[in-house]
Amino acid sequence: MAVKKKDVEDIVEAVGGKDNLDTATHCVTRLRLVLKDDDKVDKDRLSNNDLVKGQFKADNQYQIVIGPGTVDEVYKQFVEVTGTTEASKEDAKSAAAKKGNPIQRLIKLLGDIFIPILPAIVTAGLLMGINNLLTMKGLFGPKPLVEQFPQLGDFSNIINVIASTAFIFLPALIGWSSMRVFGGSQILGLVLGLVLMNPQLVSQYDIAKGHIPTWHIFGLEIKQLNYQGQVLPILLASYVLAQIEKGLNKVVHDSIKMLVVGPIALLITGFLSFIIIGPIALWLGTGITTGVTFVFEHAGWLGGAIYGLFYAPLVITGLHHMFLAVDFQLMGSKLGGTYLWPILAISNICQGSAAFGAWYIYKKRSMGKEQGLAMTSGISGFLGVTEPAMFGVNLPLKYPFLASIITSGVLGAIIGANRVLGNVGVGGVPAIISIQKEYWLVYGICIIIAICVPFILTIFLSRFSKEETKELVDE
Repeated sequence: MAVKKKDVEDIVEAVGGKDNLDTATHCVTRLRLVLKDDDKVDKDRLSNNDLVKGQFKADNQYQIVIGPGTVDEVYKQFVEVTGTTEASKEDAKSAAAKKGNPIQRLIKLLGDIFIPILPAIVTAGLLMGINNLLTMKGLFGPKPLVEQFPQLGDFSNIINVIASTAFIFLPALIGWSSMRVFGGSQILGLVLGLVLMNPQLVSQYDIAKGHIPTWHIFGLEIKQLNYQGQVLPILLASYVLAQIEKGLNKVVHDSIKMLVVGPIALLITGFLSFIIIGPIALWLGTGITTGVTFVFEHAGWLGGAIYGLFYAPLVITGLHHMFLAVDFQLMGSKLGGTYLWPILAISNICQGSAAFGAWYIYKKRSMGKEQGLAMTSGISGFLGVTEPAMFGVNLPLKYPFLASIITSGVLGAIIGANRVLGNVGVGGVPAIISIQKEYWLVYGICIIIAICVPFILTIFLSRFSKEETKELVDE
């Protein structure tokens, strides 16, 4: 899509002009603006801009939905028009954090840590899905493809090695990303993650199998546990490492910092991790995993219904980011997958389907711009990108959003009742390849329902909205 400079200038004026701008950055689909006064935003003017697919306020930022690809060019021109300097998402969130309460800051913190590593996890999830296609029985005949064509065996094995690496070394990825957020050396965070999963250590999954080797230091008995796949130990340890490193940087002379700061910080944190942080965090993480697992094993329909119903509303507030930590924790447990991601992907499809329902209504009303927005937003939703559909179409009309979360809640109950497990990966319709293969049938049925029902329900609910809309739909 060609970006006209006058449309970008119109966005600047609509948000109160460059004098009202504090910080500007962007993500995959949105301009993310920290404004001095959000009340100066002319929402109607923004809505009438050809570039704008939606707008909302979240994380103390005014976020304008533009769309993948186009947002990059819009941001470049936005920077030129306003005369501001380009800012990172961390700069924007730091500026926005001044307005936030402790809970909002915690949510931002988790988002800052986990979102940057998502590309690696999504890629791994997709590759594991491809490996599922090659190894699944009954999909392409009575035997899996690797047995029908033995030459595919090694090919599949290599894919599995590449795909599983990101999950195996998850603590290292989290250590790197955490230190970036906490303000320490990222390479030290990476090393700390690797330390906690050194192959010399015994997996925590083997605790019940027998004797765990221990270290004996100063009268302390320290278990030699490996924290592979765990989230909380490396999160807490990285925070401690960053604080020690920053403290040492203040008192150690520049000439010997390289020789002193890193070794001392890593050594102290390493000891603390094995003695205190690791065991406590493992206990907490096990509690979270046990709690979620208990709900889904004993009342899966209820857990699935609640998550399916409230996931999209959580996206509006930004609270959905904290569930990434739960996803990773579940994937690193004995389950080997998460109950939550399959429901998230279904919610994506429901939002896209509801946007297509709105497209049908807009078509009846001969509303060209809105019709095109709903169509492209629906396609994006089916591919796992829901912001254009949610904020540009479904929330403004209200009843498409209601149709989507009702359907998502019901399908979440079905998915939860069947205890469907998947891996964090791509959302939307393609997410089926990230679902464990024994659940493909029930999940495939849920995908078909998610594609059809919100569309129909949106049209039905539109008849109970404003009288004007009812008359237009009836035409």
